[in-house]
Amino acid sequence: MQPSVPSPAPSPESSAAPAAPRFDERLTAPGSWWAIAGLLGLSGGLIMFPFGTVPMLGGLIVAAVLAGAAVSSYGSARVRVVAGSLVAGDARIPVSALGAVEVLDAEEARAWRTHKADPRAFMLMRSYVPRAVRIEVTDPADPTPYVYLSTREPEALEAAVEAVRTGAED
Repeated sequence: MQPSVPSPAPSPESSAAPAAPRFDERLTAPGSWWAIAGLLGLSGGLIMFPFGTVPMLGGLIVAAVLAGAAVSSYGSARVRVVAGSLVAGDARIPVSALGAVEVLDAEEARAWRTHKADPRAFMLMRSYVPRAVRIEVTDPADPTPYVYLSTREPEALEAAVEAVRTGAED
């Protein structure tokens, strides 16, 4: 075993607690999707029923776990405004690179998901969330014209982005 290397003394910036998110939303899947996952588990058990009780229980458990994992992973997308950045799924965009925020109602969100959509745009869409925001990307080095984010609270997301942009304190 090698001796441990002493860590450098923490700087005043690193010793401070991380900034609390101004906006944090998890786009969880609706309950009906979880019910469908349960029914898929039941189907796995019924498929294995002719082979006996133990295979039936195994099929039920395996199918339910796989269906639950699929629903959970799809419903684990997060939208956050934290530390001067907009974090949506895997994307992290500094608020300084963002322009105007447009709150979209259900009809306008559907239009931006379909016939108004630009293939270069970053889109974090969830079909079960009817409202969204569209945020312009103003960074000239970035070919992405805008960011489209499904959200249940578009006004709160807009307020959080604007608060970071203007440097307002809580």
